[in-house]
Amino acid sequence: MDPHALLTDWLATGTLRSSTQIAYRNDIVNWLAWCTERGVDPWAFGIEHVAAWADERYLRPYLGNRPFDGPGALAQLADEHPEAAKSHDRRITSLTQYYTAAAERHIIRAAPDLSELRSGVDRDIVSPKRLDPMERAAFLAAVGGWGPQQSRNHLRDRLIAYLCLEGLRPGKIVRLDMRYLFPVTTGTGAEVFEVRSPDEHEAVGHQYVLEQLTSAALREYLPKRRKPAEGVHLLIIGEGGQGIISEYPNKIVQQIAATSSVLAQRTPPVTADALAHTGFWDTPTPG
Repeated sequence: MDPHALLTDWLATGTLRSSTQIAYRNDIVNWLAWCTERGVDPWAFGIEHVAAWADERYLRPYLGNRPFDGPGALAQLADEHPEAAKSHDRRITSLTQYYTAAAERHIIRAAPDLSELRSGVDRDIVSPKRLDPMERAAFLAAVGGWGPQQSRNHLRDRLIAYLCLEGLRPGKIVRLDMRYLFPVTTGTGAEVFEVRSPDEHEAVGHQYVLEQLTSAALREYLPKRRKPAEGVHLLIIGEGGQGIISEYPNKIVQQIAATSSVLAQRTPPVTADALAHTGFWDTPTPG
């Protein structure tokens, strides 16, 4: 299918609000025009092409002489120009949804993982707004559909999303410690895990008995957990065998939510803190 024909079909058959459709159409048309100018195949490209498009078309006035080359540039953008960062994240959402639609129509094998290009800045500086029951169901469906086609770290990402719904905020998730991870049996006979998140001074911290869904995600993740660097005991391991930064849970939560037409343009957005405020049930354990 022609890329522009897909755009028209996707927007016409979807459930996006009219204002969102206009914004997404402008984003995708701009991206496709850039691909034509640069000789990039819009069905076969790399994350570096999306970064170059964002840099050349939108971010250069905000980054000055600094290239858009990774987390440092995103952090600078979010810190110094939060409104530009919000618009940038919306464009990443536009591409995520567009290529998800392409994958669903079997035009491409899988939607690209663009989570590394997301600044993660909240679109609205307000207190976290918990998800209503339908939004929570939509997010759980999005997590269930988050697989290797979306991210090479899909097992880690799914675990992070479920940990948020346990009531753990990002700062606690990134400090979860393998030394304080124990299998337990609940009163109903369910096999789950107990975890603890030490504070910055290595105090053991609050005990969390995980729900069965999170425990199942943890069992899937553990055999695929990256080898940690020497002396690193963190549960969630990132590049180089080290832990992940506290901004990562928010990035991945927003990327997962971006695959759901129910949640992609929620205001306030679906963030890690919003999930922790929501919980699996109506009265989550505060973290």
